[in-house]
Amino acid sequence: MSAPLAQRLRPQTIDDIVGQRHLLGEGKPLRNIILSGELPNMVFYGPSGVGKTTLASIIAKTTDRHLVKLNGTTASTSDIKDVVAKLNTFIAPNGILLYLDEIQYFNKKQQQTLLEYIENGDITLIASTTENPYFYIYNAILSRSTVFEFKHVTAEDVIPAIKRAFAFMESERQEKYDIEDGVYEYISTACGGDVRKAINAVELCVLSSPAKDGICKISLEKAQELTQHSAMRYDREGDEHYDIISAYQKSMRGSDPDAALHYLARLLEAGDLVSACRRLMVCACEDVGLAYPQIIPIVKAAIDAANMLGLPEARIPLADAVVLVATSPKSTSAYDGINAAMADVQRGRSGPVPRQLQNVHFDGEDNPNKGQFYLYPHSYKNHWVQQQYLPDALKDTVYYEYGDNRNERIAKEYWDKVKGNNK
Repeated sequence: MSAPLAQRLRPQTIDDIVGQRHLLGEGKPLRNIILSGELPNMVFYGPSGVGKTTLASIIAKTTDRHLVKLNGTTASTSDIKDVVAKLNTFIAPNGILLYLDEIQYFNKKQQQTLLEYIENGDITLIASTTENPYFYIYNAILSRSTVFEFKHVTAEDVIPAIKRAFAFMESERQEKYDIEDGVYEYISTACGGDVRKAINAVELCVLSSPAKDGICKISLEKAQELTQHSAMRYDREGDEHYDIISAYQKSMRGSDPDAALHYLARLLEAGDLVSACRRLMVCACEDVGLAYPQIIPIVKAAIDAANMLGLPEARIPLADAVVLVATSPKSTSAYDGINAAMADVQRGRSGPVPRQLQNVHFDGEDNPNKGQFYLYPHSYKNHWVQQQYLPDALKDTVYYEYGDNRNERIAKEYWDKVKGNNK
């Protein structure tokens, strides 16, 4: 059984790698480090399919190091010991380059096992991860390594790799391909910057389009059938998940309905209805709030409708609610107020509930000041009367400041008038 096309076409030199010009272009830092032959320990951070593993293999060849590949999902401490056993043998006379893929799955003890050897230079570590290394990699490893961030490859950068893949298949299979206009562009866009997926899509297009009279027609329709869901980079436990939901909420907060709909679409395409609904409800309460308080039950109703309908119809009430939140006036006055109040409570700033607000208690003979003394607001003009509500220790504290939107301005004017007239 032959290897996948992406494996057979794996680049052999730095210049063959698609994208990453910010690291590997002429005069760029990582390229210069590799060409110097003196390798530091490195961490490659970025999405899958952008060249991290490929570059590690090229580095091993360029620097004449013995390359050992381990994957954090399957490797164990004993595998690391096996690597160490190869040191100073004819197998690795120039040292070992250890490529540890998905290092985030190595626990702290496993990562610590590497420290002694990467510190003295016996092993040069290239660790790769799709997660933020500053959250998932042990600090002692990070302090001895240089982090390089690999970025998504643009659709424009992927097109040459797609053309090379078709040419390779033509040569390998002794066929001629009639490729319809738009196929290159569609595959490059639909694969979302994942070069591996793009090349594998080429292979699928070829294998599913039998040749007639020595000519294989690759249609745009066929490419669309085979790559329609490949653009979704989404892992509900990974950084991409949190990036998308963060962008979703910030777009609504920033009053950009177009961006908010885009990120809603990405959440729904990934089937993540829960995150779409939860962040929408949070945004309605936190970011719109008292500027348009009626929005809260409206959004709640839209979310209930979405959950009742399920996907794909759920997109309709959610889109209505997302656009409403994005285009509504904004206020964080209540949000800021509760945060300030909770901060005081957490710092221990509180005190007994004022006597007049307590539940009615029996006054013993030792209480010289009997009675609760609560003033019932509805018995007074405008349903308000001056009395103390906060504990004594917080008597003059202000948590809520009226916002500058129309709703809160009207409320402020009303209460300024009422309270002023009753003082």
